[in-house]
Amino acid sequence: MIQLRDVSYVRLGTPDIEGAESFATSILGLQVGDRSKGALYLRSDVRAHTLCYFEGDPADQTVGFEIDDMGQLDQAAAALEKLGHAVRMGTAGEAAARKARAFIAFKDPTGNSIEFVVGPNHSGKRYYGARDAGITGFSHIGLCTTNPARDEKFWTQVCNARVSDRIGEVALMRINAIHHTMALAPSSGPGIQHVNHQVESNDDVMRSYYFLMERQTPILFGPGRHPTSGARFVYFRGPDGMVFEYSVGVDEVDEATHRPRQFGYEPSSLCMWGSKADWGRN
Repeated sequence: MIQLRDVSYVRLGTPDIEGAESFATSILGLQVGDRSKGALYLRSDVRAHTLCYFEGDPADQTVGFEIDDMGQLDQAAAALEKLGHAVRMGTAGEAAARKARAFIAFKDPTGNSIEFVVGPNHSGKRYYGARDAGITGFSHIGLCTTNPARDEKFWTQVCNARVSDRIGEVALMRINAIHHTMALAPSSGPGIQHVNHQVESNDDVMRSYYFLMERQTPILFGPGRHPTSGARFVYFRGPDGMVFEYSVGVDEVDEATHRPRQFGYEPSSLCMWGSKADWGRN
């Protein structure tokens, strides 16, 4: 079984690097960690970067997951190839562009671009956001799936993800003690459904809610509270249609006693306060 340690980074193509930087700093509240030709690296915690915008097609979206060492990376590549996945070892230049020692790239069963990475760089500098959003770090992603049962099997049987809860066909899965590291969102094709950053307090969620409203940033869901993880949240639209989330208070799971719960796919399963999602809002 492939042992994933944590979600490491998201890479997003964009035709407008300057616009993406303006949003990521002045609205989202990340810190510019570095720039290189055609790429912008953004920090949200102690790591050198957790989000990279690069010049390219917005459909070009990648999630990187950390693996402990080169031996495990080689074992992961062999296991994936045995299952029929085309695996590519990143070049030294590509690894440098990811600020990591090494990585492999492949497609999951839906066709999402996934990278398993060894040694993602940390920074010797303290993270300091461009605005006081209260961000404590990059936490999880929503990943699109065209076949939830098949993809759940991949992440839980090929990799070490465990299902914490399900909402209809949506599996909330963890690779550490935090309630979920990824959510499998049913979709007609591959892609990243949302990118989550944790914040320090309920006050940070509410402050950002009003901040986003004042700047006419489309708010898609919230403020609310998820009955699955207990998190208080707000979702909003960013560049190229990407959805971002702030949340706080995500539960930790007791591996010895926790059993996945099944929730119906209905509004009260998504928000126990009564907020209704409007994913189509521009």
